[in-house]
Amino acid sequence: MKGIRQAQKAGHKVVLCSGRNYGMLSPLLPYGFDGVVSCAGGCIEYGGKMIYDCPMTPAQQAKALDVFQRNGVYRTIGSRYRTYTDEGFKEFLAENAGSKANSELLRWRVQIESELDIRPMAEYDGGAIYGLTFMSRGRERLREPIEALQDEFNFCIQDTDACGIVNGELINRSYHKGLAVERLCEYLNIPLEDAVAFGDSMNDLELLQTAAAGVCMESGSPQLKEIADFICPPVTEDGLYRGFQMLGLLGQEE
Repeated sequence: MKGIRQAQKAGHKVVLCSGRNYGMLSPLLPYGFDGVVSCAGGCIEYGGKMIYDCPMTPAQQAKALDVFQRNGVYRTIGSRYRTYTDEGFKEFLAENAGSKANSELLRWRVQIESELDIRPMAEYDGGAIYGLTFMSRGRERLREPIEALQDEFNFCIQDTDACGIVNGELINRSYHKGLAVERLCEYLNIPLEDAVAFGDSMNDLELLQTAAAGVCMESGSPQLKEIADFICPPVTEDGLYRGFQMLGLLGQEE
């Protein structure tokens, strides 16, 4: 929080950008961000005002939910404020918790155990959703979903872990985090040359490619590190603060 405050005091706008929906980001909102990009760019809010909103169409939702379920792929879906996951998913994570190679697997386990209001799929009411996170036992189960959905959606697939578990995100081709940066900069009349982005996962690829300076966390994806302009320490070692410091975003430090 100190880094955010100092960067803002130095005249910078600090925006939270995540693949998660607004509801799952609620623990971070008290940090006082100027804006929030949620749902991987499907929702953009700034100063309390919604400036971009693009959920899936009903037809897209029905098609996506069906093809993943038919192929035995675990689904987690997000509306603007709620998150729902397939029954049995938590047990699946617990069974594979020993896999150190799959950071997303461990991340989801921590989130579920932290009780971030992730509801069972049986409670989903059919309302608008923005994205879908999937986890599969091997890539073969993803063959039909990719064939059926690739015209309208990008598949952001993380590295396969040592147990053959594949996870990733289904992202509408109408947006991604990089486009969110462009849309927000245009709205604020800020040149892209002044944009700096921090990320750690392959769903941050376009984000880092779009910003003038792309920073990957040391604990992030090896592939993302290859395209990043800078590497900063992990969050557990005050990485964001030190990254802000490294790039001169903190102004006159207190």
